[in-house]
Amino acid sequence: MKIAFYSIALIFMFQLLQILEIHAKISSIIVFGDSTVDSGNNNFIATVLKSDFRPYGRDFDGGQSTGRFSNGRVPTDFISEAFGLKPAVPPYLDPAYGIKDFASGVCFASAGTGYDNATSRVLSVIPLWKELEYFKEYKTRLEGYLGRKKAKKILRKALYIISMGTNDFLENYYVLPHRSFQFSPQGYQKFLVGIARSFIAEIYHLGARKISITGLPPMGCLPLERTLNWGRCVARYNYVAREFNKKLKVLVEILNDELSGIQLVFSNPYYVLYKIIRDPQSFGFETAATACCGTGSFEMGYLCNEHNPFTCTDANQYVFWDSFHPTEKTNGILADHALRTSLAIFKEIPNCRNSVLWDGNI
Repeated sequence: MKIAFYSIALIFMFQLLQILEIHAKISSIIVFGDSTVDSGNNNFIATVLKSDFRPYGRDFDGGQSTGRFSNGRVPTDFISEAFGLKPAVPPYLDPAYGIKDFASGVCFASAGTGYDNATSRVLSVIPLWKELEYFKEYKTRLEGYLGRKKAKKILRKALYIISMGTNDFLENYYVLPHRSFQFSPQGYQKFLVGIARSFIAEIYHLGARKISITGLPPMGCLPLERTLNWGRCVARYNYVAREFNKKLKVLVEILNDELSGIQLVFSNPYYVLYKIIRDPQSFGFETAATACCGTGSFEMGYLCNEHNPFTCTDANQYVFWDSFHPTEKTNGILADHALRTSLAIFKEIPNCRNSVLWDGNI
């Protein structure tokens, strides 16, 4: 009986150690992507796509216009705070921050960018390859600040979040002729997934192990697209988003098998946001058809400014802040959904006695 008990105990402890390893503490949040997660990098580049002015940021701490395309925080800010880190992830290009600030969280994202280099050229924003170069520079700076051994540990325990793709379709493929002549919609999806694959492999070889790649939202239901489609969601855009998400999910499965030690997850915002859009009242909103800023139909960037007399007074009643981007309240819901689903694997178990596996006998 004793032998059997100790065998069971050893098996239990082995399983618990595996779980504790999976749920190890996240050391940092490292962000790549577009305006869904850009915390202000576009403030420091020569582009017309900026949001460093009111009313952007009016509900951010201190009412700051940080360069986030929201009235407040973006999803990665909420995720960072949920993991016990900063309540706001700083942008890498902001000279107000140094490597000490970036050690526990940094954002390389640029509003308007995509997987495709051609997308970033549309509005002269930071291409994905340049975000990668900034990350390499950051890695060198972190090693200089903490030493190579400690920096390597932080980079391995960091959570890497990749969020982009909408601009590749709505700003590039369906607007400009080059890619649509070159690829069918399905072919372009495969092209983008190939770039995503290469990017994940690159950051993996630079030390990334815990990675979340975010799928596309129901991009046909963004207020701007609805305005151009007589108030209705653009069904073919939503179909492309779902198909692209399926391909990303397959990519995640493949890379988890191919890359030793990687924990790659697919975070899908499509269905939860679609539910909010279809039934906003159930989530505490008044409307999803139009946005808070201006008329809510087409305003974004410089068209969304503090002189527009139509901007709403309470952004919490709206799913969207401007014609392309969610409000802080929506961002919080999306972040919470990710934390409860795809990102749950990365949550720390703070006390094994609280674990569902703990029975008090070991």
